[in-house]
Amino acid sequence: MALLDFYIGPCVLESEDLALGIATKVKADLEEFGSDISLTFKGSFDKANRTSINSYRGPGIEEGLRILEKVRSVTGLPVLTDFHTPDQADTVASVVDVLQIPAFLCRQTDMIVAGAEAAKKHGRILKIKKGQFLAPWDAGNIVEKASSILPKDQILLTERGTSFGYNNMVVDMASFKIMKEFGVKTVHDATHCVQKPGGLGSATGGKRDQILVLARAAVAAGADGVFIEAHPDPEKALSDATTCLDVLKVKEIVGSLLKIKKAIN
Repeated sequence: MALLDFYIGPCVLESEDLALGIATKVKADLEEFGSDISLTFKGSFDKANRTSINSYRGPGIEEGLRILEKVRSVTGLPVLTDFHTPDQADTVASVVDVLQIPAFLCRQTDMIVAGAEAAKKHGRILKIKKGQFLAPWDAGNIVEKASSILPKDQILLTERGTSFGYNNMVVDMASFKIMKEFGVKTVHDATHCVQKPGGLGSATGGKRDQILVLARAAVAAGADGVFIEAHPDPEKALSDATTCLDVLKVKEIVGSLLKIKKAIN
């Protein structure tokens, strides 16, 4: 069993070439860590909660799932994406290995039930992001809903930070211990937790320089996995340009986090 699970890829699926390029690069760079880590490629087909009406949202569900299926067939990596409405769950689960409920939808019972049913039907993992408005102990209600349908070893909870006043996020490192007590694995969202929502007025700002220090703290605090959005040219990324990590830095960060995990074990 892997010591740490990693979910790495672009925020949004910009093109097939970009997705394949990132997946191939990250897989090659991380091969030396062997079975100490597991790697899943992530990418969204739709960013349904962008700040501006003019922001790029993605290629849509049909093209997005086609790209993800291509990434899996070419690289052999499992793939992850979000779904945004209950009726999308089964379609998404028929293609991806991990289906994800976005943070702002984490309390929607219909989303959780649909995701759990689809994950059970197709033998997938259901990953739920704890909303930035929610206390970690309240995530127990999420697990209760999902585990009424799905075994807990197929459920992941993700810490993506908590709103701290306006345009800022903080991570409560106690969240990992609290949420693990519900019997599920926990994941640290290393890039969304450094966002400054709406911080640029018509777009989300961010604190990219804080990614590594918070990820180290999260792993030391007991996180079972780390979610990282990476891009070959972060400043030109079509979504979350201020928080995407340069894909060339992924190997260094993964190596650093794995050393911490081995030390605390």
